[in-house]
Amino acid sequence: MSTVDPKDLADFSEQADAWFAENVARDPGFMLPLTFMEVGTDTQFNFLRDWQNKVWEAGYLGAAWPKAYGGGGLPQAFQNAATRAMRKRQGPIMLNAIGLNWAGPLLLEMGTETQKQAHLKGILSAEDIWCQGFSEPGHGSDLGSAQTRAVRDGDHFVVNGSKIWTTLGRYAKYMILLARTDPSAERKYDGLSFFLMPMKAPGVETVPIRKLTGEHGFTQTFFTDAKAPADGLVGPEGGGWKVAMRTLEYERGARGGQAGGYVSVGANAFDVFELAQRTKRGGQPVLDDPLVADEMVGFLMEIQALTLNGQRTQVPELIADRPQGIPLASKLMGTEMSRRLNDFAVRLTGVRGAYYVDEPEAADNGLWARNYLNAFSATIGGGTSQIQANIVGEHVLGLPKS
Repeated sequence: MSTVDPKDLADFSEQADAWFAENVARDPGFMLPLTFMEVGTDTQFNFLRDWQNKVWEAGYLGAAWPKAYGGGGLPQAFQNAATRAMRKRQGPIMLNAIGLNWAGPLLLEMGTETQKQAHLKGILSAEDIWCQGFSEPGHGSDLGSAQTRAVRDGDHFVVNGSKIWTTLGRYAKYMILLARTDPSAERKYDGLSFFLMPMKAPGVETVPIRKLTGEHGFTQTFFTDAKAPADGLVGPEGGGWKVAMRTLEYERGARGGQAGGYVSVGANAFDVFELAQRTKRGGQPVLDDPLVADEMVGFLMEIQALTLNGQRTQVPELIADRPQGIPLASKLMGTEMSRRLNDFAVRLTGVRGAYYVDEPEAADNGLWARNYLNAFSATIGGGTSQIQANIVGEHVLGLPKS
């Protein structure tokens, strides 16, 4: 389909809304993760894996991906409608974040036909969970200094080193891995290659990392003479930097093509406004305080501005001066706003905001404290806020690196 029939789209939207209204589980009997980085138990993992598969089988995930690879072959507007219905009915998150949002779109654009046939359907069905192997201990955000080595040996590469913050690493079947194949390259960026790495290969070990939120959503992954198939290279050997940068465009939302759904949920300004409406201090509504009311209105204005900015990107005339300005700034603006908003929500709850999940005095069973702690991960993953500010300064405003 190359054009969208309004009636077909309206019918699809109505069907999606009805399906999510009927199928979203309101209380599975345990705490559902707010983000894919918070999946810490087998119970949570299995529930979310089954949920994603169910949504895909119903046609509401991957609707705009090609039919040949397990998708629906529909225009993007149909997937957007399904995702709106999912949000409206407050469905659980999609589990396979790295696959759906980064690895999958990357393979659609840059993968070989064999790689597409082998991996894309499993990403949508959640049969094949993916993780990301970019960051390393000791290098922080300096991705170009990656030291994990991959040495060619016939039809495979021998990998040694370690990666950190590999979310869902202990559950993953594959990793998108950036490794150094030519340590003698004059430019450090030229000696890197990009692999589709099997996580169940001998020599691959994952070690859970306990997070600030109390669970083990992160892992560190160690490679000891692990074999990465040469046909798992994406792009040419030594061309991994370009592939990694494209991946980060998908991760940061600067490029479309993701499968749909969402991989995190959290408070928005209207949720916090509802909290403010029912919160009292000294027997008086907290919104009677003009300083609190002013801050609350500021957040409502900011969320509306972010929404309108997203709509601006669809009108070329409105972004002609800096076409990449909004896409490149969206992660920085959105994640930092979320962190500040959740900080505000915790402050609204007063001393009860200091208590966490399942503690008797916790406000709303610790939801706001949990949202606040989770918000930091998004300001770090995919490039820290400081890195994002540098990107905007250099690539949008044209400022020098120095």
